[in-house]
Amino acid sequence: MYRSNEDLYNHIFDEIIFLESETGTMTKKAFLKDEKTQRAFARSIEIIGEAVKNISNDIIIKYKEVPWRNIAGMRDKLIHGYFSVDYEIVWDVAKNIIPKFKNQLIKIMDTEKKEK
Repeated sequence: MYRSNEDLYNHIFDEIIFLESETGTMTKKAFLKDEKTQRAFARSIEIIGEAVKNISNDIIIKYKEVPWRNIAGMRDKLIHGYFSVDYEIVWDVAKNIIPKFKNQLIKIMDTEKKEK
């Protein structure tokens, strides 16, 4: 099913908001003891990565400073690393990488909206 870039941005943003809300109220230690939250974080990162893979090439090229490939790659590692998910890395991505990506995504969304 085709989704517009705007739809994809919204899916990504929803998952980012979830990750931010949870990392804001939880410690890494608590996260590493909570299997449900670990799985939820991994799933959110998978969704973000899948959405990134579907963003149009013109956007990928236009915003080269965004680590699109790395974000999509994290999804691939989670999906294909069935028995070896490193939840310390999942935490690090959610806590440190995702907030930076959120800021980039907000700028992209604003710019694209203005250019319509």
